[in-house]
Amino acid sequence: MTSPAVSGSTRRRSGQVSPGKYDVGILVWYEVHDTRESALIRERQMKKWRRLWKLELIERTNPGWRDLAQDLNC
Repeated sequence: MTSPAVSGSTRRRSGQVSPGKYDVGILVWYEVHDTRESALIRERQMKKWRRLWKLELIERTNPGWRDLAQDLNC
């Protein structure tokens, strides 16, 4: 969901929390949804995806793996 991702990204950048297990440092992909429910449904769908499919999605929409948090004013 966007809210935790944005707030987590902001807290990591300010040094308030450590990156943790996965060393997440940049936001490379996101989707905007009209409702919280539609976002949760999509999130559950994508959790079943293979890693390669997720990487291909990122490569199609953000081939340079630019940090998209700047677009969200994080």
